[in-house]
Amino acid sequence: MAITYNQAKQWFDHNNINDLIQADGGLRFLKLRSMSRKANMVELFNNVGLTLPHGGRPDLLQIAYNSNINESQIESAIKRIYIAGRTDRLNIEDELINELYKLQSFDWGGLYQNNLEKTIVNNYVKKIRSYDVLESKIEGELLSSLHGYVKCSWYNHWTSIVIEDIFKDHPSILPAVGLVKQIDFFYRNIPLDLKVTYLPEGYVIKKREYAGLEKELHVLKKCAKDLSISVPREKNESKLLELLWRKLSDHPDDKARNKIQEIKSFRDSIVSETENNPTDLIKWLYENQGTRRFDASNRLFLVLVNKSDYFSSWKLKRAKPLLMNRINAFLNNDNDNLHNVTFTWDDSNYNVTAGVIILVQD
Repeated sequence: MAITYNQAKQWFDHNNINDLIQADGGLRFLKLRSMSRKANMVELFNNVGLTLPHGGRPDLLQIAYNSNINESQIESAIKRIYIAGRTDRLNIEDELINELYKLQSFDWGGLYQNNLEKTIVNNYVKKIRSYDVLESKIEGELLSSLHGYVKCSWYNHWTSIVIEDIFKDHPSILPAVGLVKQIDFFYRNIPLDLKVTYLPEGYVIKKREYAGLEKELHVLKKCAKDLSISVPREKNESKLLELLWRKLSDHPDDKARNKIQEIKSFRDSIVSETENNPTDLIKWLYENQGTRRFDASNRLFLVLVNKSDYFSSWKLKRAKPLLMNRINAFLNNDNDNLHNVTFTWDDSNYNVTAGVIILVQD
């Protein structure tokens, strides 16, 4: 017997997505929920000949769930709605990608996503007492930082749309066409949240520790000291790592080049290992998410790796032919390419279904 609408809604609101998948009627609820903008629901009602209620503010999702609308009808409506919106985006996609290629550097300017207001308040509002100094800082460093922040946010927004459309265009994917948390699409009837990322520096540190190796930054600093190479003044360790890596790569001394090659080779081995067995990386990504945005949704991670320049992996987000080739190869795979993973968060264990697609550019 199918679960009630109230039970399904309660499980959904409490992020019990996997319980919903297993329950009779749960997947049908999720597919309806994934399209539950009013305009989408109205179209569904019209398509199946279900009379729209008059007056008040009826819960169309509840009415649809309690009706005799079946999953096939729901999926057909979703696909029609997606194709209508996709046609408009497809007409401008080539032009959009050309615009994305104009971005030559990816630098947040010290203002990172989800921390913009906090950074401004802590570094300008609460720290500076002089109005003249404040005005000078705004006109100088803050505007420059905001410039980088806006460009990076713009790039991430539009490349995310391009990448999501590659997935949603595939015949094995059922898109989510409404605003729904933790679900970007269904793959083999499993709701998935897409996450696009790069080889995480924290994961590299962990793998080096397991191998008995020092952090990359420490190794590069020692090498720079041995060769009397000045270390750039940079507080951000990730940025400093990139600057030192590039500086030593350009140095003519064999010791510098060999050290860079050693570090790079170990990173390359991590990528190869992960391609063969991605569950360790999946677990790490779940266990190292930000506290404010924690959830245990089923996820599909797209990991972008440029082996010739790890710090330029962000450019692959606009490389549509490469993205299509790798994503479609994954989705076309008849083998079970999703994994059941258990991870720990705040002393609690969570079970998820997740997968990893690694796009490697040599």
